[in-house]
Amino acid sequence: MNNLLHMSLKKTHPIIKMINNSVINLPSPSNISFMWNFGSLLGMVLMIQIITGLFLSMNYCPSIYLAFESMNHIVRNINYGWMMQIMHANGASLFFIMIYMHIGRGIYYESFTNMMTWFSGIIILFILMMTAFVGYVLPWGQMSFWGATVITNLLSTIPYLGTDIVQWIWGGFSINNATLNRFFSFHFLFPFVLIMFIMIHLIFLHQKGSNNPLNINNKFDKIPFHPYFTLKDILGFIIVLITFTFFILKFPYLLNDNDNFIEANPMVTPPHIQPEWYFLFAYAILRSIPNKLGGVIGLLMSILILFILPLTFNKMMMGNAFFTLNKIMFWIFVNIFMLLSWIGSNPVEDPYILMNQIISMIYFIYFLLNPLLNKYWNKLIF
Repeated sequence: MNNLLHMSLKKTHPIIKMINNSVINLPSPSNISFMWNFGSLLGMVLMIQIITGLFLSMNYCPSIYLAFESMNHIVRNINYGWMMQIMHANGASLFFIMIYMHIGRGIYYESFTNMMTWFSGIIILFILMMTAFVGYVLPWGQMSFWGATVITNLLSTIPYLGTDIVQWIWGGFSINNATLNRFFSFHFLFPFVLIMFIMIHLIFLHQKGSNNPLNINNKFDKIPFHPYFTLKDILGFIIVLITFTFFILKFPYLLNDNDNFIEANPMVTPPHIQPEWYFLFAYAILRSIPNKLGGVIGLLMSILILFILPLTFNKMMMGNAFFTLNKIMFWIFVNIFMLLSWIGSNPVEDPYILMNQIISMIYFIYFLLNPLLNKYWNKLIF
């Protein structure tokens, strides 16, 4: 009798009910593929970043005189410090690979029609970029220092207030100890803001439900999330963790910039200043515009333009599976993204300048051409 009472209380407990409704018994489309795994994989990578970051913060010293040496101390002297450092550094790259594939899948399968989920996702991308930027400054290598100098100086383009804002962020007239301290604080704080927005993202997702490859809202072709998709997610976790472990043990510093192994020196400028690989596409767009303010607007628009996708969507027949031209355009866009990343890593000289300007234009044209193409399809079919 007591066992039955206990079981009934468990079933009616609000937390148990929430877990049952939001995870275990969540109705999910039966035809979603492994491309829908990236959301859960991003959650896993975020947990890796928070745990490794917490251990690193216990031994890191946010001082311009000690930051570089404290990183050296973590890698050489702390038990498994080397593992925490390479996991955290390469985990950032893994996070961006996952989020770009997650966004790419959303564009390809037109998941942006779930407007609030899409908008909250773009805000998450912005917060992630800010987190990664302030985190890249913390090792206090040459590229960390000069990358921070270049990017923070972009705020000086704001009319009237620009210079004051830059000096306020720096805590002085150049990047100094106060800057490093506040960047460390922001890097520690932003992941928790990120978790809050991820919760909002999931609430919006569960209100409308997941999209599917055919983009057909079929209320009857649904199956419970558990055990079908929990097993699929676990398989995804295993594959990614094995690949990630192999990479960090075999090529731990492949994605690092060589200049970042040299301590920051304000008197010596590196021959070629560039951000991490995951910012290179936006950095290339920034450099493609000769005007400083125009470059900053182009940099912001490279991300903000994602907001217009649900607003300009006008296709009457849903799903990319039926439209070959849409597929071709999407894969051209993916190649443009990779080309911009490659050009962003090259010096500002011919022929890269002209190539950069042409490819940056094509990047933005995709978002304008797609709704026009869909309008043409509507007329042709209907």
